[in-house]
Amino acid sequence: GVALLALPTPPRRTRGHRGRSARGGLRRRGLALLLLSGLFGLLVPQSLSGATGANHARPRLDATFHSSLATLWRAIRTDDVALAQRVFFPRAAYLSMKTGQIPAPSADYAHRLIALYDRDLAAYHRWARGARLLRVEATASSAAWIAPGTCENRIGYWHLPGVRLVVAREHRVASVGVFSLISWAGRYYVVHLGPNPRPVNVGTLDAPQLGPGRPGPPGGC
Repeated sequence: GVALLALPTPPRRTRGHRGRSARGGLRRRGLALLLLSGLFGLLVPQSLSGATGANHARPRLDATFHSSLATLWRAIRTDDVALAQRVFFPRAAYLSMKTGQIPAPSADYAHRLIALYDRDLAAYHRWARGARLLRVEATASSAAWIAPGTCENRIGYWHLPGVRLVVAREHRVASVGVFSLISWAGRYYVVHLGPNPRPVNVGTLDAPQLGPGRPGPPGGC
């Protein structure tokens, strides 16, 4: 439980010490407010600290981005759920964004997002057998700022749809999409590997095809 901090009661004033008592009471109330401010800071999750401001920074499609997608590819090739979790949108961030916007964000994260991610990982693993990653293709201009209050989110973020994993398999080039990445504190994370929504909740590839395909299209949140 959270302990409540009681405000000190100012001493009873007398006529002879009216000014001194008033100043003492103000000092005590100021100290109490300062202590309450510190307590409030401890109670607010650190993931919320400056989250909105940090999320305004548009993530770059740089070496960090490509390293994350390379990690995703290794997880796909080895069907490694734990490795795949490293590049998935963090639970604490999701709760920060969704609390007060949907009925049960923790259950939604576990039973919808993670459950579908695990099923998709298995489907992508089957597709990727014998394949070698050539490159990751993404279009920076496809990214869009999703403002707070949009798509049942109370914190804004950048959304990047339709990143493509381009692979070589048996002397042929093929590709598959990563449906949706969103940002947290200046970095993109996978939030939907396969398509969302989908008609049936089974592991599903996003737009697999021969050839490199095209990243995108823009849209969604």
